[in-house]
Amino acid sequence: MSLSSVVIVGAGQAGFQVAASLRQGGFTGHISLIGDEPGLPYQRPPLSKAYLLGKISAANLAFRPEAFFDQQQIELLHDSATTIDRQNRHVVLASGKSLQYDHLVLATGAHNRALSIPGDDLAGVFGIKTLADANALAPRVKDVRNVVVVGSGFIGLEFAAVAAAQGASVHVVDLGDRPMARAVSAEMSSLFRQAHEAWGVQFHFRQGVKRLIGENGQVTAVETTDGQILPAELLVYGIGVIPNISIATEAGLEIENGIKVDANLLTSDPHISAIGDVACFPCIHNHGEHSRIESVPNAMDQARTVSARLLGKASPFVATPWFWTDQGNLKLQIVGLSTGYDSTVSLGSIESQQFTVLCFRKGQLVAIESCNRPGDHLAGKKILSRPPELTAAEASAPEFDLKAWELAHRA
Repeated sequence: MSLSSVVIVGAGQAGFQVAASLRQGGFTGHISLIGDEPGLPYQRPPLSKAYLLGKISAANLAFRPEAFFDQQQIELLHDSATTIDRQNRHVVLASGKSLQYDHLVLATGAHNRALSIPGDDLAGVFGIKTLADANALAPRVKDVRNVVVVGSGFIGLEFAAVAAAQGASVHVVDLGDRPMARAVSAEMSSLFRQAHEAWGVQFHFRQGVKRLIGENGQVTAVETTDGQILPAELLVYGIGVIPNISIATEAGLEIENGIKVDANLLTSDPHISAIGDVACFPCIHNHGEHSRIESVPNAMDQARTVSARLLGKASPFVATPWFWTDQGNLKLQIVGLSTGYDSTVSLGSIESQQFTVLCFRKGQLVAIESCNRPGDHLAGKKILSRPPELTAAEASAPEFDLKAWELAHRA
């Protein structure tokens, strides 16, 4: 494939990585990177934790300094893509500018699912998705006394840990029955619940939020669906995200829980790829079912796969998914997908907060969750990336060591 111009819509982790990988791989054509936020493309994971605690500056969030884009001849446009003209291969921007492409990469990401309840327009109500969100939230965290977090996923619990560390009274409200229920095993949930409760966080499971109560336009309390009134000068919600598919939908691309792509991350138009949080791809780690994976590693791996294809080195996307979250002194690292797991084997102990859970489905190892055991995580990534398969019987043996097993079975 001979290309002279690549246009990338979305300047988050996925979009930036495509541009950087193309240049690293020797691509000499024109690259346009379109981002709808001001400033340099930046990391998002620290926004809900280290950035709020002042442990990382805004400047240090940037993937690369401004000089990088000049040196690598990557045209960084602070604009929004509004229309794709597939017939003529043009992208029209909100500013009116039109960009020609030989190949288009859609890395449009996702946006926060809204609360959509009475009072959600009160001051003091935040989602955390952008640097602007974090900048507006950061000054309040230091002084607030009563915080309610809606949602006990990664983002919600990361913020709950930050608020508790600042001395706030923190209540977490969630429709599920345990922390991070859709992401981790019951055993790992138990460790994190115990840790958060030790930090003073109070959980309200199987509860939703009925309304927000305010005074003079400022949130002051939250009413849960069972009638509890929780004081709240600050409410942070993390109840999932919705993929940004509007430009793809209007262009007539195939949509299925995001922008549907094939194993090579190509959309229904062979001149357009989609990657990152917006892409729904056939995942070999989920029985080949089309899946969307919301993680930085997935975004980077998909970006590298697309870049390699554009450079003439096409191969299907097969990277093993992995995730992480930092909450207080706990670092949880996950490799694989535990969806539908039916048995587990635990290593270490919840009490020590050094704990690993191996998740099996129909006898097959599908995911490894490690808290404060980075060696297990590294071994797990290698184990799940290739045979031979570790069995539950082997893992249940006395004194079993995951790192030693991986080393002994290394090809």
